[in-house]
Amino acid sequence: MTISVGDTIPDINIATMGEQGPQPISTAEFFADKKVVLFSVPGAFTPTCSAKHLPGFIENAQAFFDKGVDVIACMSVNDAFVMGAWGRSQQADGKVVMLADGNGDFSKAMGLEMDASGFGMGLRGKRFSMIVNNGKVEALNVEDPGAFHVSSAEHTLSQL
Repeated sequence: MTISVGDTIPDINIATMGEQGPQPISTAEFFADKKVVLFSVPGAFTPTCSAKHLPGFIENAQAFFDKGVDVIACMSVNDAFVMGAWGRSQQADGKVVMLADGNGDFSKAMGLEMDASGFGMGLRGKRFSMIVNNGKVEALNVEDPGAFHVSSAEHTLSQL
């Protein structure tokens, strides 16, 4: 069952890349007591994700913060090493937190997983964006396969 507006984010362990290596964090802790814009991409370093999706949130980070967003986070079914490297290559530090859903557990728990094995990528998360306030989903924008519109930074920003 797919997560919906009004639902609470499932409590799953994910990871970020810290100075000492991968740092696990529970989603309950990550989303608690703050307004978070989370967007998910099918894969780090992939064309649309690297050319449009992540850069849009980096470029518009201050506009999100000005509208009361505490954290902007990018998630993918990649490991923390890959997400950390991708964030550094895109100069996301201080703007977008890079989250690793390494086994896809969070994507599955939200019902937002997809099978990309036809492209040699295995199980991935769908492309989406959401606004989460203190662990509750306020807005959810899930893309149709191959599309990039409703999960863009500009569209998500218009919902705040």
